[in-house]
Amino acid sequence: MRRRKAVAVAFVTATLLTGIVVIQAIRGKAATSERAARAPIADAFAGLPRPPRPAFTVGRPALLDRRESRARFAPVLRRVDARTEPNAEAPPVATVTERTEEGTTNILLVLSEARRQGAAWVHVRLPVLPNNRTGWVPRSALGGYRFVDTHLTVDLNRFTVTLLRDGRPVFRASVGIGRSAWPTPKGDFYIRNRLSGFGDPFYGPIAFGTSARSAVLTDWPGGGFVGIHGTNEPELIPGRISHGCIRLRNDDIVRLARLMPVGTPLTIR
Repeated sequence: MRRRKAVAVAFVTATLLTGIVVIQAIRGKAATSERAARAPIADAFAGLPRPPRPAFTVGRPALLDRRESRARFAPVLRRVDARTEPNAEAPPVATVTERTEEGTTNILLVLSEARRQGAAWVHVRLPVLPNNRTGWVPRSALGGYRFVDTHLTVDLNRFTVTLLRDGRPVFRASVGIGRSAWPTPKGDFYIRNRLSGFGDPFYGPIAFGTSARSAVLTDWPGGGFVGIHGTNEPELIPGRISHGCIRLRNDDIVRLARLMPVGTPLTIR
């Protein structure tokens, strides 16, 4: 009996060993076949030159500086009505033209965009009364966008003007502002144009036209637009000395002109 059990155990063991040998043989043949299949592919690429060095190496991602700010503006290509909504049937707010009252190219500060019924519209800041009005114009009425990274702020209480670039101050000076009877308007505006070559020293060497308008001098030439300009009376700065315009000493307006492009947003507070 014991002999039969031993024979049975030996038979089972031999069978298992034979199976393992067969499996290993099959795997060996498969590996050999795979290597044989890869050989022609490797040989085909063996003579090729090494790939060139990349044109640039992608660096580690970096977060944008939250102080960075960019504004965009565009020239007016044709006379068009700005509307309350991005819809050709919406009520008109104001009419904008290709030229300013000074004869320069009219520009609009862009706030946002929208698409309605397949048409592109642009939300813009308007140089009209009452101040701080905005409206929607067809994108087709404007030219290509231009970008600025500057922002001009005027503090009426401190009689100061500050120019920011990407949120950082790069210029500061004292100013003269409107008298109580002709106050400098508060709000958000933008620089529309730059003028020079005046025959009258009252305006200094350079002036910037803004989208801000006087609410009390509407009968002035051009509609009472507020300017930023030099002066022939620097001793009066700082103070309330104007009919609403913002005056700088001539040296200061020249320095500002080197730093501030047309299209710069303007905040008067």
